[in-house]
Amino acid sequence: MTDLLLQWQALLGRHTTAPEIGAAGAALLTRWSEPHRRYHDRGHLEGVLLAADELAEYADDPDAVRLAAWFHDAVYAGAPDDEENSALLAESELAALGVDAALVAEVARLVRMTAEHNPAETDRNGQVLSDADLAVLALEPQEYRNNTAKVRAEYGHVSDADFRAGRARIIRTLLAEPSLYRTPDGRRLWEAAARRNLESELAALTG
Repeated sequence: MTDLLLQWQALLGRHTTAPEIGAAGAALLTRWSEPHRRYHDRGHLEGVLLAADELAEYADDPDAVRLAAWFHDAVYAGAPDDEENSALLAESELAALGVDAALVAEVARLVRMTAEHNPAETDRNGQVLSDADLAVLALEPQEYRNNTAKVRAEYGHVSDADFRAGRARIIRTLLAEPSLYRTPDGRRLWEAAARRNLESELAALTG
């Protein structure tokens, strides 16, 4: 049994006694292992879960954030409705497992939030999930470049010119924000390194 599946079982075990917990977790991990994924894979899931744990004290409901991390890219087709379909999957799967309806609703809301990464100032759960999902921007420079190559591979159907233009536009939008991270610990841990990585990538894209 993988460490991820053990994490899933421990997490769900706090909220349901359904015997299908293990099967549901295995099915989720199968999704995260689909062959077309290069960046949005199990490694990404592990990274988001680890970062969410680092920021857990800031969240109003750390388990809601963890569950949302599990589902936030569970449906990944590189399509505009990926987040919505992932949220619908969370609602269906968690309800079938007997998870409390209020928790299911919060998980689905958080998954939908990742479409824009723009949580409200009072949305501590959303801020933690957003920061955890963006923590990857602060990796060591070589790891960061490895990840950008994986992102490019997921968009193999897009021309180099269109990919570079789109990627540069996203980076400029991120860098224009007063802060990439919404939680105090997120800013302390990752802000400086993430900005360096983004600025370096933007220079390579536009140079």
